[in-house]
Amino acid sequence: MSGVESVAALVRLLRAHPDTCRWTGGLGPADLARAERELGSPFPSSYRYFLAELGSCEADGTDFLGVYRTAALGDTLLGTVEATLDARTDERFPRELLVIQYDGMGGLVSLDTAQRDADGEHPVVVWDPGSGDRGGPERLADDFGSYALRQCSRSVLDG
Repeated sequence: MSGVESVAALVRLLRAHPDTCRWTGGLGPADLARAERELGSPFPSSYRYFLAELGSCEADGTDFLGVYRTAALGDTLLGTVEATLDARTDERFPRELLVIQYDGMGGLVSLDTAQRDADGEHPVVVWDPGSGDRGGPERLADDFGSYALRQCSRSVLDG
């Protein structure tokens, strides 16, 4: 299953479980382009599809930052944009990473934009301040879609 197909399955899973799953609402093309511009990197197809369909999500305790706004902060793009820009204030954080999730143990689950497969997808890695001493971030999945579907399925179906 491709990354985009995995996100389509994720969207179906979340919508089938409205009692335990929430999302902020999809982003339009202008906000997608703005988020990519602010981060200095285009999103892979699976993450773009996730953002366009859901914006961000929470599935029975598993959160994906996505990109969204709040009334209180107005035009500010939150989630991946804010978390990545904040992480980049730490000189150890690799600039090619885009934060998509917090792992709950001090790690930043991220898309590694320095690597790209034949479909244009970036692998999912986890970075923490000690990653450099261990040879770099640990690879978790080949693409966002498969990673997000696996994590949310565990929470919703196995939780």
